[in-house]
Amino acid sequence: MSIPDHISTNFDTLLRAASDGSLALMECTDAVTGEPRYVICAVGHEGTDYVFMPFGHLTDGNPYDTYLPPAETLPGQSPT
Repeated sequence: MSIPDHISTNFDTLLRAASDGSLALMECTDAVTGEPRYVICAVGHEGTDYVFMPFGHLTDGNPYDTYLPPAETLPGQSPT
């Protein structure tokens, strides 16, 4: 499975933000479900204002129950 270029670019941005201390963890609201989400954001500046770029949220519960490694597929799915 190949990672798309825009995802790699976003990951590089996340790494730069982490290396210069420009990350924030924010409580946000899921736009679809209305549930609270704890979102990892890069922090930038636009003039004197702060700009927060969301990258993803931390999963509730056990992340090993939420995600499957690339080699695993769900029953009935064909591997890509």
